[in-house]
Amino acid sequence: MRHIHYIFPPLIAMLTITTAEAQTEKEVPRVVVNITIDQLRSDYLNAFMPMYAEGGFKRLMKNGRVYNHAEFPQSNLNRASCIATLSTGTIPYDHGIISDQWLDRKTLRPVGCVDDERFEGTLTAEKTSPQFLNVSTIGDELKVATEGKSLVYSISPFRDAAVLGAGHAADGAFWMNHLTGRWCGSTYYGNLPTWVTATDRSNPLDEQLKNLSWQPLSDLSGNFSYFLQKGMNKPFDYKFKGDHRFSAFSTSGLVNEHISQFALACLNGSGIGNDDITDYLFITYYAGNYEHQPVSEKPMEMQDTYLRLDKALVSLIDGIEKKIGLDKVLIVVTSTGYSDEETTDLSPYRIPTGTFYMNRTAGLLNMYLMAIFGQGQYIEASYGNEIYLNHKLLESKQLSVADVMERCQELLLQSDGVKDVYTSQRLLLGAWTPGISRIRNSYNPKTSGDILVQVAPGWRLYNEETKDNRLVRESYVPFPIIFLGNGIQPETIETPVTTDCIAPTLSQVMRIRAPNACSSAALSGFSN
Repeated sequence: MRHIHYIFPPLIAMLTITTAEAQTEKEVPRVVVNITIDQLRSDYLNAFMPMYAEGGFKRLMKNGRVYNHAEFPQSNLNRASCIATLSTGTIPYDHGIISDQWLDRKTLRPVGCVDDERFEGTLTAEKTSPQFLNVSTIGDELKVATEGKSLVYSISPFRDAAVLGAGHAADGAFWMNHLTGRWCGSTYYGNLPTWVTATDRSNPLDEQLKNLSWQPLSDLSGNFSYFLQKGMNKPFDYKFKGDHRFSAFSTSGLVNEHISQFALACLNGSGIGNDDITDYLFITYYAGNYEHQPVSEKPMEMQDTYLRLDKALVSLIDGIEKKIGLDKVLIVVTSTGYSDEETTDLSPYRIPTGTFYMNRTAGLLNMYLMAIFGQGQYIEASYGNEIYLNHKLLESKQLSVADVMERCQELLLQSDGVKDVYTSQRLLLGAWTPGISRIRNSYNPKTSGDILVQVAPGWRLYNEETKDNRLVRESYVPFPIIFLGNGIQPETIETPVTTDCIAPTLSQVMRIRAPNACSSAALSGFSN
C-alpha cells in the first residue's frame, strides 16, 4: 500500500497535464473573417467549378467543413434582413431589420434600415447608424468580452450591409460611395482611419474607371455555357461612364476584386491579427445580376461574375494566409439566400399570372371599410405588400382593431392574385405552422404593417406610387455554409442547417457569449 501511495500523485499529475494540454491544443483564432456573398447560389457555384483556380472555391470545398443545404429561418429574404440575421443569430422579429427600408408610421414616409439623421457621413452625404438594429451582434459581444481591445471592421459595396455587419460597437463600417466611388463611412464609428484615406489616394476608383472595361476574364468563361443559351454570340464589353458609373460598377463582376483589395488594405493597415486578442472582419461580396437585370438576358455576365468572385477569394485567402496564417484564422462563407428574380412575361406561355395593384387595392379596401363603419381614412398607407391601418381613427370610433383586420382579411382573400392574407393578430396569436412561423419570423411589431398580403407565385406585385414592379416567386435558392481554417477538418455535411447557427458557432469558437437575442445552438464539432 505504501508503494501505491507514492505512485498515485505522479500519475494524477501526468493525467492532469495531459488533460490540460488536450483542452488547450486548439487555440482561439486571432481573426474571424465572416464572408457573406450577396445572392450566392450553389447551382451556379458548382456549375462553374471547372473554370475556378485552386485557391478559391475549390479550396473552400476541398479543405473546409461544408454544409451543403443552408436556409434562412425567415421569409421575404433580402440583403439587409439576411445580413442582420447572420450578425445577430436571430430573426427580424427580434433584430428589427425587416427589409432595406420600410414605412415610418409617424411620417408615413419610407425610412432606410441604417438611416440616422443624428450622424453625418464621412466622405458621403448619407447619414447613418445601426439605430434600428435592436440587439447585439457578434462583433459587439467580442468588443464587450475583450473590454474594447478587439478590432472589429465591416467592408461592403453597400451601406446597409456594411453597417449591419459591423453592429453597434465596431471600429468602422466602410462602403463604396456610389456617387464618388470613394470608400466612406459614418461619424457614428468615428473618423476614417488613415489607412482608408491612404488606400483611396493611392488608387482612386474614379481614375481606374477612366480606362477600365468589363470583358470576359477568359475565352473559356465566354464560351462555357451553363445556361440554355449556347455560347457567347457577342463578347460583352462594358465601360463605366456617366453619373451612374459607380453604382453600375458595384453590380459588375469587377467589384469583388475591388473589395478584396480594400480588405487586404484593412488587414495590412489596421493592425488586425497582430496580437493574440481575437479580431473580427465582416466582408460582403456580390454575386447578383449586372445592374439587377435578369440572368436570362445577361448569362455570360453572370458566369464571369462567378469566375471573378473566385479570383477575389483566392486573393483574399492567400493574403490572409501570408500575413497571419490560416491555422490562426477562421473563415466562414455563406450567402444572403435570395437572388434577383426574373421579370419575364409569363402570359405567352399560358402560365397563371396577372398583376396585383397594391395602391388600388388599398383604396378599394378603404371604401369597403367606410361602407361598414362610416366615413374616414381607415387605410393610412400601403408599402410593398403591407397595409397600415389608421389606429387613431379606429380608437376615436371605438372600433376593435382585431375586428377591422378580420374584415380586411375577408375582402382581400377574395381578390385575384392573393394567395393568403396575414394580419398582425394572426401572426402573433394564431396557430403555429411551418409556413406561418417563417412569415412571423420576418414580422416586427414596430416596423411592419398591420396586414400582409401574400401575392400568388407568378403574379406581379405593382405599386403605383413607387413604380415597384416585381414578379413573385417562392423558389428555394440553394446555398452553402463553409468553414475554413483554425484546424477545421474537411467534411461535407448534407443535413440541413439554418443560418442563425453561424453567430453562436463563431461565438463558441471565440469563447465569448453569443449575441443577446440569439437562442440557436452552435453547430457541433467546433468547440475549443
